[in-house]
Amino acid sequence: QVQLVESGGGSVQAGGSLRVSCAASGVTGSLYCMGWFRQAPGKEREGVATITVGGTTSYVDSVKGRFTISKDNARNTLYLQMNSLKPEDTATYYCTAQSAYSPACQRRNALKFPFRGQGTQVTVSP
Repeated sequence: QVQLVESGGGSVQAGGSLRVSCAASGVTGSLYCMGWFRQAPGKEREGVATITVGGTTSYVDSVKGRFTISKDNARNTLYLQMNSLKPEDTATYYCTAQSAYSPACQRRNALKFPFRGQGTQVTVSP
């Protein structure tokens, strides 16, 4: 089993930056893919970014060039660096992971992964 705990959310003005983190524990050596999805009030959940064990990344178009997903294997920690934040980025951000190779490690599949954290709130004011 895998446990995921997010941290680092908060409030920032538009144009600012935040970094959210996800600490993984348990059988972390089996994880093939990790990622982030978000849910804004009144909107559907949206896969934001994923990264494979080999470092291949995938992003939703709306965050490309602004967000960077990365991981520190030694610390079993996943990160999402968010720059040039916009009010439309306001959401609860969830860390997610899977051990299997299917579904493919792409951001559009992030909602399908079996392991997920409790979420961390990110609020961007105009």
